[in-house]
Amino acid sequence: MQITLPDGTIKTFPGPVTGFDIAESIGPGLLKAAVAIEVDGKEQDMSVSITEDAAVSLLTIRNPAGLDVMRHTITAQVLARATRELYPGSKLAIGPTIENGFYYDVEFERPLSEEELPKIEEKMKAIIEEKNSIEMRLTPRAEAIEIFKARNEPYKVEIIEGAPEEEEAFQLYFQDGSDFVDLCRGPHLPNLSQVGAFKLTKVAGAYWRGDSDNKMLTRIYGTAWGDRKQLKRHLRALEEAEKRDHRKLGAQLDLFHLQEEAIGQVFWHSNGWVLFLALQEYIREKLRKYRYQEVNTPQIISNVMYKKSGHWDKFGTSNMFITEAYDTPCALKPMNCPCHVQIFRQGIKSYRDLPLRMSEFGTCMRHEPRGALHGIMRVSSMTQDDAHVFCTPEQIESEVVILCELIKEIYSEFGFDPPTVKFSDRPEQRVGSDEVWDAAETALRNACDAGGLEWTLNPGEGAFYGPKLEFVLRDCLGRHWQCGTVQLDFNLAGRLDASYVGEDGQRHAPVLIHRALLGSLERFTGILIEHFAGSFPLWMTPTQLVLTGISDAQNDVVETVEQRFFERGFRVVADLRNEKVNLKIREHSLKKVPFIGVIGGREAENDTITIRRFGTKHQKTMPISELMDLMDAEISSKALPPGFGLD
Repeated sequence: MQITLPDGTIKTFPGPVTGFDIAESIGPGLLKAAVAIEVDGKEQDMSVSITEDAAVSLLTIRNPAGLDVMRHTITAQVLARATRELYPGSKLAIGPTIENGFYYDVEFERPLSEEELPKIEEKMKAIIEEKNSIEMRLTPRAEAIEIFKARNEPYKVEIIEGAPEEEEAFQLYFQDGSDFVDLCRGPHLPNLSQVGAFKLTKVAGAYWRGDSDNKMLTRIYGTAWGDRKQLKRHLRALEEAEKRDHRKLGAQLDLFHLQEEAIGQVFWHSNGWVLFLALQEYIREKLRKYRYQEVNTPQIISNVMYKKSGHWDKFGTSNMFITEAYDTPCALKPMNCPCHVQIFRQGIKSYRDLPLRMSEFGTCMRHEPRGALHGIMRVSSMTQDDAHVFCTPEQIESEVVILCELIKEIYSEFGFDPPTVKFSDRPEQRVGSDEVWDAAETALRNACDAGGLEWTLNPGEGAFYGPKLEFVLRDCLGRHWQCGTVQLDFNLAGRLDASYVGEDGQRHAPVLIHRALLGSLERFTGILIEHFAGSFPLWMTPTQLVLTGISDAQNDVVETVEQRFFERGFRVVADLRNEKVNLKIREHSLKKVPFIGVIGGREAENDTITIRRFGTKHQKTMPISELMDLMDAEISSKALPPGFGLD
């Protein structure tokens, strides 16, 4: 047998081999470190026999795939066993890995609190210290069912019974020295001695199979890394993320709140609405360059339109808020595109009118699962930064290039690194013929090539009407957010009877480019709150300057100066409270006000002001006119705040 290693080396063996055999032939260090093996691109346990020539990679926890194997072992073999032994009668459901960690869904006889996580951790550490080997056994269906029935594991039984009939055997994992067994896709570590550093982080509720009609289970989350140094680094990042949580900062900075009487909808306070409108106007200014037509469309739409567009069959009652108006079945508008097509249809359009770029900051309502709602990041009422470009096939390339460059420019101005891009092609459920999809996907690829845009394939994740590009941001904490999208649609305009007169004098359905630069403004605002930790660029900050005097004797001067800044267009507040100036400075610093200006007797005489700039450690006295010019320049340049990023 010939085994080809990643560097091209070929090793020859007299017969079938395992990952252990291959690792041993390379060296004792790799034999000790290897946690799993990849055979012709498929991950499997070290103990599985390779019976044909293959390309093989040995995985260690130093690479992402090996780290994922270690995390999977912790959840399925360590956390699962610990919960079973600590809480007799508990029933295991599923335990997959997730980004940076893992979770396990468990049914407990009584609710589990986060205060019990340290006890579970200690039990897990004791299990790891046993250094048990882990063995995978392919077990016939009937035998596997009996094993889990005997162990009172109904969820495992349900999984096996619900598997396709052609699956005759299942992977069961056993620990040497323990009676623990679990059903799992694997692979797992050969031995628990290879487990790195881990920590349980939180508990949450989760319905079995994600269905609210099923039983609520307890989901135990954890994170795991190759060593304690990596774990500590990650935990510090989690602490920073908690400090930056947009819900906490939303309350601290008096931006917004949410309450039960309006589930998934935001109560914007004055400060938050200033921030929201500044973001909206920023996008408007960007769009003026490209002569977008801004429109506004109705909130309650007959289901007839959504049936013609295909949205009713795709989303139906599960994702739309259904209502009735004037004895007509309707939906609260979940997206803007069908309405924009209606505006395009008014009057005769010529190819000379294209491209026609139409934008709307439209409020859309979507019936999101209640468990998925998260602050202002995931809401049921959202303001979409939405637009549609109606164009000819020949204009696709240039329009997509313009949009991609615009998205990258905007993200750069907010301090994000260049986004990664996913190309999402045709999904299983879609409208339009394969020929139409072939043309749309080819056109979008060609546009990416023309713009020099690098992308990775995201198979089957396109919109139901066309392929799309997804722009993924990485914030200053290293977290990823899918925000902007560019979607190429050869179907919708024709389905809704929209057309233009071409050069040939015939009617043609326009190509429709759906695009969002930010996504929903609510979600992007939440991302920015956490990205900037509440210390925003000056141009979008709710209160740009607070003025106060050293004592009440300067109050009249402070009010006069406040009026000067107000008339110049700044968002300014005078703090005239009868409190010590240091207390005022401390309070406004906690609210992350960019400029705090103090006026004493000398400043009043000289028309100067002493400024403390949030994010810096020094103060400076300067003429008031100089401060105005400085603030104007910072606003115009869209400069990032001082000290932006992590300390």
